[in-house]
Amino acid sequence: MSHPFTQPLVDRRTALSTLGGGLGSLGFASALQAAGELPAGCHFPGKAKRVIHLFMNGGPFGPDFFDPKPALTKYAGQRPEGADLRTERPTGGLMGVPYQYSHHGQSGLPISELLPLTAKHADDLCVLRSCYTDNPNHGPALLLMNNGTMTPKVPSMGAWMSYGLGTENRNLPSYMVLCPGKPVRFSILWNSAFLPSKHQGVYINHSKIDPDHMIPWLRNESIAPDDQRRQLDLAKRLNQNHLQSRGGLDQALEGRIEAMETAYRMQFEATDAFDIQREPESIREAYGSSHFSNGCLLARRLSERGVRFIQVYYGNGQPWDTHSGHDEKTRKLAADIDRSIAALLEDLKQRGLLEDTLVVWGGEFGRTPVTENSNGRDHNPHGFTMWMAGGGIRGGYAYGATDEFGFKAVEKPLHVHDFHATVLHQLGVDHERLTYRYAGRDFRLTDVYGNVPREILT
Repeated sequence: MSHPFTQPLVDRRTALSTLGGGLGSLGFASALQAAGELPAGCHFPGKAKRVIHLFMNGGPFGPDFFDPKPALTKYAGQRPEGADLRTERPTGGLMGVPYQYSHHGQSGLPISELLPLTAKHADDLCVLRSCYTDNPNHGPALLLMNNGTMTPKVPSMGAWMSYGLGTENRNLPSYMVLCPGKPVRFSILWNSAFLPSKHQGVYINHSKIDPDHMIPWLRNESIAPDDQRRQLDLAKRLNQNHLQSRGGLDQALEGRIEAMETAYRMQFEATDAFDIQREPESIREAYGSSHFSNGCLLARRLSERGVRFIQVYYGNGQPWDTHSGHDEKTRKLAADIDRSIAALLEDLKQRGLLEDTLVVWGGEFGRTPVTENSNGRDHNPHGFTMWMAGGGIRGGYAYGATDEFGFKAVEKPLHVHDFHATVLHQLGVDHERLTYRYAGRDFRLTDVYGNVPREILT
């Protein structure tokens, strides 16, 4: 019996767009270079072509999964020195971790019993145990992780990647966000702000599994495609005449023209790309049937079609925000993500996509080793765990360390700015040179910070 992930890859990357990106102060070329040459927007050859960001909004607790801390059980109920850091809410003594750890893969990477399927890919994972951020509140921390600053109305991480590198498929947006429900208050996390509007993340409600429900007004039932094309061409000429009469510098109008063009082309491309029911039953079964399962499968389908940056949000809100009932909730959350993440990594690997696809997992911060509400954990910005896989990242490796309780990053601390610099580096972009002139200053995703930890690169 063949493996469910040995299905042939329909390589749609052969029909690449000629769209480039990263205009403005960088002066990047507007067309992708010939095959085999340095892609437009890159400062050096990158190991990754695209990014899949699995975002556990709310913040998972690293020692539950990838950062074993036996001292938590040893000193449970106590609050010794080192466990007395400031927390956002009142907290008590240390709370033990009830999950057993074992070593996996040739690397012997320790992973807890909560993720038995993901553990099979231990040799692909680079566990970042020493991440930290600047704020313990969801709002600012979400902004910092997704937008590079706690100040609103700045471009998101995906918008910067789209601006710098463009898309490989002119029929689909370069930046897509999969988040179930109607997350209105999250939309700032995938905005383009002062960057051209074509770089804004396109939101998809993937709780539905058919394209017509995921993407409103995907099909035009009243006008034939040829008639739509003529209408669009007329509107484009009128808009361009309007633009030229005003000096050709209306970025908002240019954005609308491009948005209409992309929307027209998406009617045909998206019908196929978002229809996961076209996948063999064996693959759909391997991923599972939850909204997160759908998101992971869609992420693979979009990545093989040339979408540059894909975010998969786990739920609408903060499902990982376990202020009470932490152990019980974590078991359920882990069971849901384990199957889908393992399937995604296996699927990408079998299709030859993992080597140039950077997969990232984590939340906006972590959780405290001390208790809240008897069996809950508060927000923890001082030290938390993320992981990367593929895209030129060193697998089977644990980078950095937190203290003996998993409270604070103490060895090779990795700030959110460092994380962003690393993602851009793997795409072939120097984070210090990816800038945009606005309001009298040059902005960038990493502000004036960011270092790439070379130790985690292959």
